[in-house]
Amino acid sequence: MRIKTKLTLGLGLLFTLIIFLGGIGAVYIHFLKLDTRNILHDNYNSLIYAKSMLRVLDKSGDSRLIQFEEQLKKQEGNATEVGEKEMNITLRAYFEAYKQNGQKLEDLLQIREWLIEVMEVNMKAIEFKSELANKTAIQATIWIAIAGTACFVIALGLLINLPSNIADPIQKLTASIKQIASSNYKERVFLDKNDEFGELAQSFNTMAQKLEEYNSSHLAKLMRQKKRIEALINSMSDVVIGLDENMQVIFVNEEACKVLGLVEEEMIGKNSKDIAIYNDLMRMLLKDLNVDQVDKEPLKIIHNEKENYFDKQFLHIEITPTGEEHKELVGHVIILKNITEFKELDAAKTRFIATVSHEFKTPISSMKMSLQLLKNERIGALNEEQGTLIDSIQDDAGRLLKITSELLNLTQIESGKIMMNLKPVDVKQIVQYAVEANHIQAEQKAIKIEVALPENLQTINVDLEKTTWVLTNLIANAINYSHDSSVVEVCVEQDEQTTTIRVKDEGMGIPPEYLSKVFDRYFRVPGTHREGTGLGLAISKEIIEAQGGTVNVLSEYGVGSEFVLRF
Repeated sequence: MRIKTKLTLGLGLLFTLIIFLGGIGAVYIHFLKLDTRNILHDNYNSLIYAKSMLRVLDKSGDSRLIQFEEQLKKQEGNATEVGEKEMNITLRAYFEAYKQNGQKLEDLLQIREWLIEVMEVNMKAIEFKSELANKTAIQATIWIAIAGTACFVIALGLLINLPSNIADPIQKLTASIKQIASSNYKERVFLDKNDEFGELAQSFNTMAQKLEEYNSSHLAKLMRQKKRIEALINSMSDVVIGLDENMQVIFVNEEACKVLGLVEEEMIGKNSKDIAIYNDLMRMLLKDLNVDQVDKEPLKIIHNEKENYFDKQFLHIEITPTGEEHKELVGHVIILKNITEFKELDAAKTRFIATVSHEFKTPISSMKMSLQLLKNERIGALNEEQGTLIDSIQDDAGRLLKITSELLNLTQIESGKIMMNLKPVDVKQIVQYAVEANHIQAEQKAIKIEVALPENLQTINVDLEKTTWVLTNLIANAINYSHDSSVVEVCVEQDEQTTTIRVKDEGMGIPPEYLSKVFDRYFRVPGTHREGTGLGLAISKEIIEAQGGTVNVLSEYGVGSEFVLRF
């Protein structure tokens, strides 16, 4: 039977009994009302009339007859019992005789007797009708009790059975749903019912079966995917270490095991902080993991009896849970990329450049000296064409010498062998040296170098020679990229903590897309036809940063550029 049918029948039967109970009560109350009204209307009024007539007879005076007549007429109009009408006629006859015979005592006694008879008849009628009303009340009580008992029994049955018939299947389904939510897809619901709950249980079991099948196939798929990912990670030549949000190791590849000197079983499932207690490399990696700015210097590790260099990379994995807006941290991945091969190639390149530059510098210097001797008139006079060729050769030799010097400086910086002779230096002296070194070059282009120096300058702790070289290079670049007859400004600003040197030109400036690359090695702004290697600014940046300073560039394309040194 359907649940809806059960509810309809049960509640309908209860509703019918309630209506039946109410109907019985209403009918019997109506009967009791009629019985009571008959007693009051038919008999009780007659008693009142008779009693009033008896009282009137005890009075004196002529008015008593009139009052008796009034009450007698009322009694004559209320003859409801058997024989009461005849008694009223007899009473009327005696009353008329009483009036006509001069109000004899015999007639008065007859009138009293008949009044008492009328009262007795009505009293008996009241007793009879009271018994009828009592029987009606008893019947009403019995029927109401029967109907009420039936309503109570049915309501109690519905109260006991109906909630359990509805609640028990719901509880079973709820418990099974919780099991399914806990990934127990083997859970089933068994209800021997042919109602909606039975259909729901059947549908639930079908769903659970499909979920179990899907979970089995999905789990196998996940396991294959996990094996595939593990194989990919193990095949990587980089060190890969995975940590969860609680810093426990969840995966490592073979290369990580080799570099850390541990086996996989000693790390998987263990807290990385516990591993760091006895493993120096893990302790160093965890220290860098919690630092926002990771050191860019390669990590040197002795592995396989040789120096290996690794580039550190830390990935913080965040996801947005389903139904939420904010991301949460779920783990970390530590990657050490082996750059030993590149480091060795870079070192070989540096050694090669240093060797070539050193070998070039000596013959180029000799060539310049020889050219100066050729220009000396003591050796012999040169014609105009010969002098022009020597000047050209001398310029080319100067450029070659400058390039080799820059390459030597670069190799010293890359190898870490460049030494800084830091000592208190007068800023004015640095500026004067740099301006004087570019004086002739500026005059050739009719460029004016304007210098702005505060009166009281404090000394700064820098390498005089190398800082002067940097400022000389910046002023030379400003002259090279400025228009003829323009102005190059060299401005020094100083406060209690910082000394700033600005070199500003009125050239074409640097396009915005190249501003971030001007300090890269070998970079030259496309479209420029000036000579150079693209190393000057890179070397300048290295020198300034090695002294704890900074160098920046500000430029507006078509207006000019400004290089700023801060110490």
